[in-house]
Parts: sequence; C-alpha cells; structure tokens
Amino acid sequence: MQLNIKADRLWQNLMDIARIGGTARGGCDRQALTDLDIEGRALFASWCKPFGFDITYDAIGNMFARMNGRDATLPPLVIGSHLDTQPTGGKFDGVLGVLAGLEVMRVLSENDLVPKRPVEVACWMNEEGARFAPAMMGSGVFAGMLGLEEIRASKDRDKVSVGEELDRHGYGGMPHPTDKIIHSYLELHIEQGPVLEQEDKTIGIVTGAQGIRWYDISISGQEVHAGPFPMAMRRDPVAALPTLLQGVRDIGTIDTHARATIGQLNASPGSRNVVPGEVSLTVDLRHPNEDTLTEMHRSLEALLERLQRDFAELDIRSNLIWHSPVVAFDPTLIDAVRNGVASHGYSHLDLVSGAGHDALMVARKVPTTMIFIPCRDGLSHNEAEHTEPCQVEAGANVLLSAACDILGLSRA
Repeated sequence: MQLNIKADRLWQNLMDIARIGGTARGGCDRQALTDLDIEGRALFASWCKPFGFDITYDAIGNMFARMNGRDATLPPLVIGSHLDTQPTGGKFDGVLGVLAGLEVMRVLSENDLVPKRPVEVACWMNEEGARFAPAMMGSGVFAGMLGLEEIRASKDRDKVSVGEELDRHGYGGMPHPTDKIIHSYLELHIEQGPVLEQEDKTIGIVTGAQGIRWYDISISGQEVHAGPFPMAMRRDPVAALPTLLQGVRDIGTIDTHARATIGQLNASPGSRNVVPGEVSLTVDLRHPNEDTLTEMHRSLEALLERLQRDFAELDIRSNLIWHSPVVAFDPTLIDAVRNGVASHGYSHLDLVSGAGHDALMVARKVPTTMIFIPCRDGLSHNEAEHTEPCQVEAGANVLLSAACDILGLSRA
C-alpha cells in the first residue's frame, strides 16, 4: 500500500497561512520575530493540536512539533523549514517545508502508523535574514555554526535586537539550541530557480548546496554642501562606486557557476543636496566549489585594496559577516528520496542548491538532504512566487515516502 498526502488539505493550509502578513500584490510580509511571525506560528500550532502533537521551543526561537514514536528515547527524524518571509516574499518559500512536514505527521497518525523513533517538524527562526543578519539564525545556532549570544546581539534597522525580541516572545528562557539531538533531517522547498521548469521535471533531488559569503562594505568620505564645495576638493564616496560595482560584477562572471550580488546600497545622510559622508553596500558571493569561492573572496579583497590605493582620500572597509561553506548531502537520505521519486514515477533531476536553506546548517550536525519542486519562471523572494497544487502534492508525496523509508515503515 502506498501512502499519499491529502493534497487539498495541504494546499488550503498554505493559502490560509499566506493571509497572515498578506500583501496587496499577493505575497507575504511575515518577517522574523514580528507579531505577524508569531501569529503564523500560532496558526501552525493550532493545526497540530487536534493530533496531539506536542509543541516546544528553544532559546533562539526555533519551534518544534512532535509526534511520539514507540521509543521516546530515540532521537527524532526532523522535517522542516521556516515560516518567516522576505518583506515582499511569496506564499511558498519555507512555509511549504513546514506544512508539508506537518502533513507527513498527520498522514502517519491517520493511518495508525507509529514509527519506532519520534518525528518532528521544525520551524527554524529567521532563515531569511531579511530583518536580522545573518540568515539561517535558528538552524545555525542549533548546528553550532553561530553563537547564541552573538546572534542575540544582532539588530534590525530600527536598532531592535534579536535578544529583545526573543525575550518579548518568551523564548529567551527556553533550552539551549545545541542541546537538542536529532537523528536526521529532510526539507522540501521550491527550487527558487528556473531549472526544473525549463527541463520539465517534477522533482529535484538535491545532492548539496553551494557555498555563500556575505559582506558589509562601507566607503567613508566627508559630508559637504552640494553647491559651494568644488568637485576637485570633495571626499565623495560615490566616486569609488563605479569601479566597485563593476568589479563585483566581474567576480560573478569567472565561470557559469559563480554568483555575485549587491543586494543593498545606501548613501548617508541621504539628502539630495549633500555630498554623502558614507556609502554602504552588501555583497553576496556564491559558488558550488569551495576553492573557487575562496578565489572569489580573494578577488574581492584585492578589488577593495586597489580601490583604497586609487581613492586614498576615502576610508574603505569590509566585514565578512557570514560564511556558509559548500555542503554535500547525505547519500543514504538522497537514496531515500530517489526511492520515493521512483515509487511515484515522477520525472526528476539531480540539482545543487543555489540558495541558502536551513538544511545547509543542519547538515553540519546530522545527516540531511532536500527535495525541490518547480516554481513558475524561477521566481522567489518575490510576491509573484508560485507553484502549482499538483507540484506541491508531488513534492509532499516524495517527502512522505522518504520519511517512511528512513523510519522503516513498509506501508509507503
């Protein structure tokens, strides 16, 4: 007998939670540790209650829903992702993995299938990194890749700290994230790129993820009046921008796998008749080969050193705020996903994830893998983000089959 998820229920859950923080253009704005994020978590918890799934939290704000197994002493299989979104995010990024995990547990419960070990759904805190940097905070602290106290000190643009928000919502006194022991981890996600759609494949079997480096860069000069002050005498940080912007673009074109992105660019004080005293920007470098990513890092350092020589009147500084090394996922879990794809007869493609996910952090600690489904036009971090109900159903069915494989349940 092959088990299948209840597709209509899962889709309705996705649409229901999308109303929390829903935007006028059909997307979601439910950023980490905001009241809307907490409201979304409360709705998720309400769906767990009829099944008797226990809800727990840790000190970084990670949320877990637990289905008990026959042996409560065994570490659980964890399925999950995140409920927080970008300011102009979509309905599926992250939330699909959380609600599909809930659907797996509901189907097991409804079919009276009690695995030997427990099963849990994880809702990791601040995967997006939109309100607070860096990204993947909850999973990163759990995996020991980020320090709890360091992350608690991180502040948003309004100077509100993670620690203040954790304490406000009652998470601060919960158990330390690194104390949690789990057996293995699965995550279902939209691809966030165009490959599956272009290749007309239903499932992406994810073998690993590319490395990521995030930088904060500042160029400081001197604020002066835009009218009286001569051009030749100015210490204008904007003068260095063309070379810097083109240089970062060049780093991203060293081969077809490289990615270089300037996601934020700000001039301070931001008045139209004042020469800026400072320009600040962010740089995101990515590559599936760690050695090449290191070369890109060195190229950026060399670019900044050259800029400092050419613009000696300015103060140019760079801070590497986050490095997520290249990840290879667990072969046994990948095989469980392959078995699930084969049992349903879905078309598939092996992929390396180009985006950062909680799975990248969790993989540093326990066996991990991911499953991708297509998203229309490859759009994500966008209010137009979309995937079809049949694609959600296919991904969740593979997730269910892989989970049953890992749990040793023979009825799926």
